[in-house]
Amino acid sequence: MQTVLIVEDEADLVSVLQYNISGSGRRAIVALRGADAVVQAREHVPDLILLDLMLPDVSGVEIARQLRADPRTAQLPILMLSARGGDIDRIVGFEVGADDYVTKPFSVRELLLRIDALLRRTRRTEARALLRFGDIAIDTEGHRAFVGGEEVALTRLELQLLRVLIERKGRLQTRARLLEDVWRLSPEITSRTVDTHINRLRQKLGAAGAALETVRGVGYRIAESPAGA
Repeated sequence: MQTVLIVEDEADLVSVLQYNISGSGRRAIVALRGADAVVQAREHVPDLILLDLMLPDVSGVEIARQLRADPRTAQLPILMLSARGGDIDRIVGFEVGADDYVTKPFSVRELLLRIDALLRRTRRTEARALLRFGDIAIDTEGHRAFVGGEEVALTRLELQLLRVLIERKGRLQTRARLLEDVWRLSPEITSRTVDTHINRLRQKLGAAGAALETVRGVGYRIAESPAGA
């Protein structure tokens, strides 16, 4: 049975979410405080986390950062809930590792559909074959990346961004296209999100990160074949 961790301090909303998530055939566990969320995520390793942005002790942004920094929880899908619906707030959510973002008040039916969609995307990613590019390898079933046989800790979005670039090797990907395909954001939004994630990827991949090419003022690509191939 799939498990959803609800990180929310509004008792009435927690009851509604628990009832509907349990009714969809999933197990719902709850953390009312941010500090408890990190502990529960590490202990239970849920299939998905519903994370409220505004918590009484620690912000949802900080919780997302902590989850993404821990190899045990770095790959967990996070659906962020917030009363703030502006583009800037959504972008901040995505930059710290959220996989989807829902603005309060929301339709519970829509939220359940988004949970279904996010979990389906996760399963599709798991079903893909092993991807290789030079010294870089992605185990899509295990949500793991390797460089020269050594594992590199990537977040889910970093892993998805790297996968998209490798699958489209040799083809220029504009920032707008990457925002749409990886983050599910409108391509009209102007954001440094793509640049930030590319820079993080380069750093984490070490020497292999040189394969991520910048096309100034347009976007990014990986060459058709690795250097020396």
